[in-house]
Amino acid sequence: MRLGRWRQRLGSSPWWRGAAALLAGALPALAFPAPSLWWCAYAALVPWLLLARSADSPRRAALDGWLGGLGFMLAVHHWLLPSLHVFTVVIAALLGALWAPWGVLVRRLLHGVPTPGRGAAALVAVPSGWLMVELVRSWQGLGGPWGLLGSSQWQVAPALRLASVGGVWLVSLLVVAVNTGVAVLLVARDARAPAVAGLVATAAVTGAAWAWAPRPQTDGQARVAVVQPGVIDGADSAERRFDREEALTRRLAGQDVDLVVWGESSVSFDLADRPDLARRVAALSRAVDADVLVNVDARRRDADAGSPGIHKTSVLVGPGGPTGERYDKMRLVPFGEYVPARTLLGWATSVGKAAGEDRVRGTRQVVMDVRHGGRELRVGPLVCFESAFPDMTRELTRDGARLLLAQSSTSTFQHSWAPGQHASLAAVRAAETGRPMVHATLTGVSAVYGPDGRRAGAWLPTSASAARVYTVPTAHGSTLYVRFGDWPVHAAVAILAVLAAAEAARLLRRRTAASEAPPAHAWDGR
Repeated sequence: MRLGRWRQRLGSSPWWRGAAALLAGALPALAFPAPSLWWCAYAALVPWLLLARSADSPRRAALDGWLGGLGFMLAVHHWLLPSLHVFTVVIAALLGALWAPWGVLVRRLLHGVPTPGRGAAALVAVPSGWLMVELVRSWQGLGGPWGLLGSSQWQVAPALRLASVGGVWLVSLLVVAVNTGVAVLLVARDARAPAVAGLVATAAVTGAAWAWAPRPQTDGQARVAVVQPGVIDGADSAERRFDREEALTRRLAGQDVDLVVWGESSVSFDLADRPDLARRVAALSRAVDADVLVNVDARRRDADAGSPGIHKTSVLVGPGGPTGERYDKMRLVPFGEYVPARTLLGWATSVGKAAGEDRVRGTRQVVMDVRHGGRELRVGPLVCFESAFPDMTRELTRDGARLLLAQSSTSTFQHSWAPGQHASLAAVRAAETGRPMVHATLTGVSAVYGPDGRRAGAWLPTSASAARVYTVPTAHGSTLYVRFGDWPVHAAVAILAVLAAAEAARLLRRRTAASEAPPAHAWDGR
């Protein structure tokens, strides 16, 4: 009786239905840190799917898709609210519109009583449509690939193996396929056979990846130290943070480390303007007998070192000072580090903590050579949310990086889901590339993962102020994802193209049949 009342409310009240769409779209966020209920990802889309399929028109299905997308983006990025305020809702609403066509697709294939053919088509087309949404919103100008559904499986070993085959895209595709199969089982008795076959096929693909996917072979280890100073506020916080990082790094003397990594914005002064700081870091390098990778967040005036302006730069410092190895951050955080179309959207700085001045972008990725005790280690640095982009770590691996590094700072969102979400991304990037990855932050969460994506030690939480040494296994060889790239995306495009062609042919046949039908004549009784 109560279920019937809810159905009646959803059917008769657009407000009830809109609220249900928002809530249904928000459910998958529970699979990500901090809740980390990874298992719920395999059914969390089912309420949203059932709602969209029950829409009485394509227009209503599009609205269900849009509101669900709004709910999903708000739930995954709710920690932005203290910084961007109402603009967070505006951004979520704009990005949520990407799910409107997906809602129409769900209704087209699952509305009413789906036939076995429609059920089978839904099992491949609905996940492909979802993947197109993830692909479009992964463009850096739209906020980047934060919250991709496949990333929620960062601690599931079979899913990490799938990531080595087709990247996070393949994991997302199969997670949505499972949800679609469950939805078909619930609503289409005649289509249960293809639904079961689809679920079995998903399990078979996972098993095949686990058994036969190439695994990079470990060939040694590196000892990497992460220095996390913790939260330091106040007018002179930049100087005191440097002092704290210096003190923590000195504790590493005698621990036989190959590399010391500081977090993003660990140095707030251009080392060319502050040679005293460069000398202090070089002294630390001599004391611990290892290079130190710092991150400089400062205005650069040296024309020979790149464009003037504020840069975020990873700088490698050795016993004699900066080695010349440096990397300028290429993909900046929208609103946090630059304002897109500032002449149009510059008002965002008045309602939140948007960047008052645009940072300067780097122009190329860099692989650095780190030498220690006769050993050479090639490392590929990234800065902040660049670790969310699978193409960047793939490119670094193809360029010869044996260790991936991300220097980050999420101190603005210290007591939210953001630090855990960010740290988890490195697990997926490690699994995709078959290379270990270090995620070093100023204030936590810092984390290190082996070449299979599994943890190489305990996380440094947001409450920690410490320097910790991680023994990281290194590996050689190439994963299928590194070799073949984003092939699941290409497959999804092909599937949707075939579906669109079939739909166009169906409509053409219907119009042709209607035009060839003889005209009806009224009988006048004579």
